[in-house]
Amino acid sequence: MVRSNGNYDLDKDPFGQIHTLEAVTATMIMVSVIVFTVQATSLTPLTSSTANAHIEVQMQTMGQDMLNVLDRGSYGYISPLKQDIVSWNGQDFSWNGAAYCSVNAMEYDRLNSSTAKMLRDIAVPRGIAHNVLFMCIDSSGLPRGKAYIYNGDPSDNAVSVSRKVLLSDHYISEPVAFLANTGIPDTSLSSDFYNIVDVRLTFWRM
Repeated sequence: MVRSNGNYDLDKDPFGQIHTLEAVTATMIMVSVIVFTVQATSLTPLTSSTANAHIEVQMQTMGQDMLNVLDRGSYGYISPLKQDIVSWNGQDFSWNGAAYCSVNAMEYDRLNSSTAKMLRDIAVPRGIAHNVLFMCIDSSGLPRGKAYIYNGDPSDNAVSVSRKVLLSDHYISEPVAFLANTGIPDTSLSSDFYNIVDVRLTFWRM
């Protein structure tokens, strides 16, 4: 089709109409591609991000440092963490906003151990929820655990650290009562070795 060089009406020009239709079609295709891309990409605020991963690493480092410090004692003296284990009465405690109190409604005992004090001074002011579990090998040779501090079920972004503490017979002043209260048995009656307690600390953001 040969276009005339004479005067013509833009509204009736077939070339102008075709160009306009092509422009509208191209625009619709581009918009459709953008909409599809946005819908196919998850943009929820709960998606794991670099920032969340960094916070989890910080909590894990903080928890491990706390256990390392608690399990370090002066030469010839028992470490604070080991002392907390051997003096434990077998109850589990929970933070009530002011202190660690026994979960048992019939008891009003408060936990004043070194572990509780460090968690109260470091984790509580930062809004970090936490559980402490004592794991050991029972008399049948199987692992078992009992809560020392329990503040609820951890969230999906929780981190856990642990520290193994060696117990010897001379640290347990009343073996019968200690076993009855804590469920931690003497796994070697023929030696000074008593048991190994795996202290597991779990942190998560509220």
